[in-house]
Amino acid sequence: MNRATLSPTPRSTIRRGKKRAVNEREALDAVLDAGLICHLSVVVDGAPLVLPTGYGRDGNTLYLHGSSGARSLSAAGTSEICVAVTHLDGVVYARSVFHHSVNYRCAVVHGQARVLTDDADKLHGLRVLTEHLAPGSWAHTREPNRKELAQTTVLALDLTEASVKIRTGPPVDDEDDVDAGAAWAGVLPITQTWGMPVPSPDLADGWDVPGHVTERHLGRSDELSA
Repeated sequence: MNRATLSPTPRSTIRRGKKRAVNEREALDAVLDAGLICHLSVVVDGAPLVLPTGYGRDGNTLYLHGSSGARSLSAAGTSEICVAVTHLDGVVYARSVFHHSVNYRCAVVHGQARVLTDDADKLHGLRVLTEHLAPGSWAHTREPNRKELAQTTVLALDLTEASVKIRTGPPVDDEDDVDAGAAWAGVLPITQTWGMPVPSPDLADGWDVPGHVTERHLGRSDELSA
């Protein structure tokens, strides 16, 4: 695969709203890196199951994790899965109900996930996940011990088969509705910001909020946008 562009397969080819498809590989990375939660779709006992799941990306690999006792992860390691990450950037108000919409960025990944069994591979995947969800935490906190590793399933999903779809801008109204001028039209943007850090009630005296948390709160290390 040319890493500069996506190479859609029949199931990752966007057919509805083709003009919103984005084929640059950097767009896929950007959507994944800006999110914190994905939706993992698996089939368990013949029925579909969709679960919100933490994740992290390293190059061309997406890492997901959960309890080793979770049937969803067991199923994900033995069959094809689908992972989606969506950011909602605004509600689009049109002059007609039909043309109301939302501005969004969405990535969908298909494939067969690998269950990591080697401890070093699992630790790497967990570090990627941790640093994605809470940058700076891997060096600040205790690493997983052998018991915790045994209780954790880590999946690695290749990003080769993926699609990206993005909508931006104002409503696209019919000319008759624009000429009639009977309703307000525009976009109500949606943004998310980090709140003030809240210490755990059982935290011992003498702790200041660490730099990797305060920097994120102040927006110096990254930004969270819907």
